[in-house]
Order: sequence, then C-alpha cells, then structure tokens
Amino acid sequence: MQVTESATEGLKRELKIVVPATELANRLETYLNDLKGRVQIRGFRPGKVPVGHLKKVYGKSAMAEIVNTVIGESTAKAVEERNEKSAMQPQIDLADAEAEKVLAGDADLAFTLSYEVIPAFEIQSVDGIAIERPIAEITDEEITERLTQIGEGARTYEPRGKTAKAKDGDRLTLSYVGKIDGEPFEGGADDKAYIFLGQKRFIPGFEEQLVGAKTGETKTIEVTFPEDYPAKHLAGKPATFDIEVFEVAAPGELKLDDDWAKTLGMESIEQLTEAVRSQIQSQYGMQTRQKVKRQLLDALDKQYSFDLPPTLVAQEFEIIWRQVTEEMARTGKTFEDEETTEEKARAEYMTIAQRRVRLGLVLSKIGEENKIQVTEQELQRALIDRARQFPGQERAVFEYYRKDPNALATLQAPVFEEKVVDHLLTQVKVEDKTVSKDELFKDDEEEAA
Repeated sequence: MQVTESATEGLKRELKIVVPATELANRLETYLNDLKGRVQIRGFRPGKVPVGHLKKVYGKSAMAEIVNTVIGESTAKAVEERNEKSAMQPQIDLADAEAEKVLAGDADLAFTLSYEVIPAFEIQSVDGIAIERPIAEITDEEITERLTQIGEGARTYEPRGKTAKAKDGDRLTLSYVGKIDGEPFEGGADDKAYIFLGQKRFIPGFEEQLVGAKTGETKTIEVTFPEDYPAKHLAGKPATFDIEVFEVAAPGELKLDDDWAKTLGMESIEQLTEAVRSQIQSQYGMQTRQKVKRQLLDALDKQYSFDLPPTLVAQEFEIIWRQVTEEMARTGKTFEDEETTEEKARAEYMTIAQRRVRLGLVLSKIGEENKIQVTEQELQRALIDRARQFPGQERAVFEYYRKDPNALATLQAPVFEEKVVDHLLTQVKVEDKTVSKDELFKDDEEEAA
C-alpha cells in the first residue's frame, strides 16, 4: 500500500492511497480457494470446482467485497500510521470508471481519502476550579402542596343544582367556540370541557367571567389574548367566546388520610408522604446536578482554546438550528419577536455549537486518559430507560438499537459524559450552599422565559 499526502489545510487531510492489483489478485485467489470447499455447483462434485470457473461465476462480486474490505483496512491503517484520529467517518472518492477496471483485476486500487483530524491539545489541571453546589431543603409546606395536587386529581364533584351560581373552586362542564372578528379560529373550540374556576388555566378574564354562571345558561364573554401568547396569530387580539354551561359542580371534601392513600396503592398517608418526599428529593438532586455540571463545563470552556473540525461544528450547528427554526414555526414567532435578526441568531448558535464540540473533545480526551469506560451493564440500563419512553414498543426499540451500532453509540455517549463529569468532580473543589427552591430553579425559569 502506498500513501501520499495530497492536501493539508488546518485540520483537513487528503491522502492518495494505492493498493497494487497484485495484492487484490492474491486476496481473490485466497477467497476463491476458500469458497471452493464450500460452494456447490451443478455438474461438479463438492470441493472439485475449478478456481477458474469460480472466478468466472463469482469473481466480480468477490472482488467487490474484497475492495470494500481493503478500503476499510487501508483507511484505518493510513490514519493510524500518521498518529492521527479522524473526527468523523472519512470520505472515500473512487472514480466509477476506475472502479470497473479494479473489479476486473486490470488496475491498481487507487482512491482519495478525505477526513478531518481531532486537534492535538494538552489536558489542563483542574486544581484551581471551585464549584458551588446549591442544595435546597424540602419543606413540609411543599410536601403538603404536592399531596394536595395529587389529591385534586382524585377529588369528587357534586352537581350544585340548576339555580346555583358557580364560584371559585367549582367545576364547570361546558362547550365554547372562540371567534375573532366574528369568525371561529382554529383551536378555539371544545365540547363538554371541564373548567375549574380559580385555577387560571385559560387566558386572563376567561374564568373570571364564568363566576356566577348557572347550569343551562348560555352567554358570550369577551377577552383579549396576551401580547406574549405563544400562537402569534392570536397574540394581542380581542376575541369572543360563545359558551353553553351544562353543569356546575361543587368540589367534595379532600381528605389526605390513610383511606385516600390506599386508593393510590399506598399502605398509609405516611408511606405516601415519604414517596412524595423522595420524588421531590430526586427533582432537587437533578437540578443541583445540572447546575454543578454547568459550572464545571463553564470552567473547562475557559481553559481550552484550539481549532475545531469544521464538519463537526457544522453538523452540531445544523442540529441546533433545526430545533430553533422548528420551535419558531410551531409558536409562530419570528426573529424580530425575539428582538434579534436571523444573522445575529445564527452567530449566537454557532458559538454554542463550537462550545459543544470543544467540550465534547475535551471530555472525551479526559475520559480516555483516565481509562473511563461505559460498562455493558450501564449501557443496558440506558437502553432500558430509552425503551421505557415508548410504552408498548419496547421490543422494537431494543431491536433497533441492537442492530444499529451508531444508534447504540448515541446512548453510550451521555453515559460516558456523566462518568467523566463524576470523575472531574472528585478533582475540583466543591462547596455546598443551602438555597431556597426558587433560587435553585431560578435560572431555568429565566431561560425558559
């Protein structure tokens, strides 16, 4: 095999690789001799088929298989001998006209190999990194609030009667049709819907105008959609809703006791309370972990600066940009609504893509140097968690990932990343800080807004 560097630009590499036709011929002969003992052809006894006849029948298909194997082997060997690592699957350029000659055994196998290398950089010390770990304590009030929320889902309601007026806390069964400029709009109608007065799940002014309504009553209410309403074609517009009330029902008494807990499969209210506490602890823990990880990644991002493989960055940007544009299309928003332009938004998200790629390479190298690996058991747990996201389709999910190594790698990558983060957290200074629930979740709420 002869390897010649034909082009180098930054992290981009282009190699010309030539494998002599004699090597391919030797491989073909070995292949056909092995095939001779296995194949059965009419008119010949087993193992007695002439190699020349086999070549006439199977030569071209066998050579195609050999060429694919040789390309893969020579590509890996060429990159390895240069002490380089390809950032992604290399591109192979083999002219069709030349390919026909190669398959016929009349020409050397010559192809161009193009790839981008993973940049060389040194792992920096993390001794100077200090992280503040926010920890929020769970209050009895929050547990009670969560229990009450669970109880609301199982609360019973009793009809008030035809003359009773609806008040906060009541459940109304009604139908409504929303109109703008006298014309019904998409998504503005429902039939036999439940409205719980006081929960403010509808646009401002909707529930308030239903207070005092009676069973069998029809009425029209006027409201205005908020200026920041997600559906842009409705934002800020006045609307009317034609309403028919079928029932006004009063809430039954909510008892957070053992009998109620048993309806949820628990032995007692104490057991349910502990289950709720564990659930809240898990949510708080996940949020704490997220904030700690973010601080760590921010610190690492400041430590490293090196050239990035352009194609990796471009692919990461396309993933991000697709998510952004799909979300904007779904909500009907524009870049002007976000007080920016497409050009500025692209620049901002390109910076995010570059950060992701840079940190991905850093974490990968740290994990490699510290011999961090994802065990088979950990990968199986990740696969099970993924399958649980598709109830009723678990078997199909398992089969999909088992048959596609690239798909399985997408499950392995986040597990590997978390293990590297865990390793780094043992190397940096971490100081706990008690915070309120609002402070713990504050940044996420601001980002969502």
